[in-house]
Amino acid sequence: MGWRDRLGLRKTKDRFGLRKARRQSKARFDRAAEDSDIRALMDFHGSKVGVEFFVEPETFATGTTAVAVATDGEWIRRRVGSPQVIHRVARNLAAPVHDVHVVGYPQRMRDWTARNKRGLSMDE
Repeated sequence: MGWRDRLGLRKTKDRFGLRKARRQSKARFDRAAEDSDIRALMDFHGSKVGVEFFVEPETFATGTTAVAVATDGEWIRRRVGSPQVIHRVARNLAAPVHDVHVVGYPQRMRDWTARNKRGLSMDE
């Protein structure tokens, strides 16, 4: 592959010689959200206490994701497809849902991650 191919340039008859995306959606490195992703968030909510959902916006590399955070700080992140999906799930579960750009991540989530990186349990 030549440098023109790596940069998206190629010999063509279009006006500028640039490759044009002929698809409706953005190019992604990530896979699409599946039912198993939503099920994982719902199962986490059912097995933990005080779960809140935090919606993360779509990026070029990933679709919209949601983080479920329990009272003790344990958390999981899954793809949800769109903010409307996680809002509907949270409404059905009677759980709070927040936009991570507005409220940020809770401190308990960072504390839980730090404890688990060191291999410590909640009691230590």
